[in-house]
Amino acid sequence: MVTAINPTPAGEGKTTVTVGLGDALKKIGKNTVIALREPSLGPVFGIKGGAAGGGYAQVVPMEDINLHFTGDMHAIGAANNLLAAMLDNHIFQGNELGIDVRKITWKRCVDMNDRQLRAITDGLGGRVNGIPREDGFDITVASEIMAILCLSKDIVDLKQKIKQIIVGYTRDDKPVTAGDLHAEGAMAALLKDALKPNLVQTLEHTPTFIHGGPFANIAHGCNSIMATRMALKLGDYVVTEAGFGADLGAEKFLDIKCRKGGLRPAAVVIVATVRALKSHGGKEKAALGEEDLAALEQGLPNLYKHIENITRVFGLPAVVAINRFPTDTLDELGLVEARCKEYGVKVALTEVWGKGGDGGVALAKEVVALTEQENKFSFAYEDKLTLAEKIEAIAMKIYGADGVDIAPSAQKELSKFESLGFGSLPVCMAKTQYSLSDNQTKLGRPEGFRVTVRNVKVSAGAGFVVALTGDIMTMPGLPKIPSAEKIDVDETGKISGLF
Repeated sequence: MVTAINPTPAGEGKTTVTVGLGDALKKIGKNTVIALREPSLGPVFGIKGGAAGGGYAQVVPMEDINLHFTGDMHAIGAANNLLAAMLDNHIFQGNELGIDVRKITWKRCVDMNDRQLRAITDGLGGRVNGIPREDGFDITVASEIMAILCLSKDIVDLKQKIKQIIVGYTRDDKPVTAGDLHAEGAMAALLKDALKPNLVQTLEHTPTFIHGGPFANIAHGCNSIMATRMALKLGDYVVTEAGFGADLGAEKFLDIKCRKGGLRPAAVVIVATVRALKSHGGKEKAALGEEDLAALEQGLPNLYKHIENITRVFGLPAVVAINRFPTDTLDELGLVEARCKEYGVKVALTEVWGKGGDGGVALAKEVVALTEQENKFSFAYEDKLTLAEKIEAIAMKIYGADGVDIAPSAQKELSKFESLGFGSLPVCMAKTQYSLSDNQTKLGRPEGFRVTVRNVKVSAGAGFVVALTGDIMTMPGLPKIPSAEKIDVDETGKISGLF
């Protein structure tokens, strides 16, 4: 599994390293398959841009992968919104189930960063247009349908999980499910092709499955179990990645996906760049090309924490991959390597962006060696803990927090979830990706902080409880200058600006 330090504006290149590592393993004679997430249109047009690797470590066809691809995202959005339409129609047609319109939890979704849709009022214009109520949209990749698709083992499992989705509560606080609305069959019909993993290849012809794309800051951040299992059947080595930094994507990969899919990683790669580490050390983006050992030293604790989490909390062997930039000096690279050795992990320089698989051979050899080491994989928390204890375990063990403050309304919801039989579920933390804390301005390795949980919700179909921290939103907004302003298509149909 490939993960990274907390992302910065300097960029880390996690997907590029993932693709390059797959190509490099193939270069040294290993039968290798890559498994990645599908890009969401939200970040493609927002702040991040394309997500298919880069340079000579790229999955193709890049333009198609980033824009619509095989239509999986649209199918997920359609299934999500079909359930919303059936829910509101049931209420309009007499509300036989006694659903309390003030307790509806199911939102519509769209695969776009559109803050205007976060909180809306709908059903206006008279009785013929429905029942007026407060509503809102999530981005498609935050939909529970996306999580269910990624955690299902087949179409039968998919239908069963959909059936268990809680869409709201009755006036006496009884949960109402998609199964109560008889929606699971039609929803599964919309998803029958989207459930199948998509096969593409890298520029060096390494087979790559790209399937499912939940965000890691607001969802569980991993590609589908089906794609990962298919890759394991077809290759001796499977390279996969988890979203954002190891505090989010890797934690959820290990505590949610591995728990539910019966998976056990053989090794972990932690991606970092000298530029990003200097950014964590307080260096301004415009000056990141300058040598600054002091800023680098100041930023390295962020990497240390991720190393500790992977090797000590989860018990997995790890290697640090430095995604090399031309501005990196030998002294800076030497400092990173020396400090990592103090933490008991090796460092491999990677230059896959400019050299493809050849630039990742050193990393590939380290990974092969790690897979032969002793593996003491364990989860960060046990199933038997209460939901609040699981939240606390993640915050204190993984983030380094002093403790957790759960809002009274959220604590009440947790108690309700436990009384409904959901206490044994794992927890999916919704948290900023930029910091180990729930405050995105606290870079490096913050200390002396507490994590505030302001809201919780149960994803009964997907099988986890979501805890929302800080000001994290399930519908992002566009930045001041969105990537969409740079994307264009010429008269021949060639698309530009996706990077």
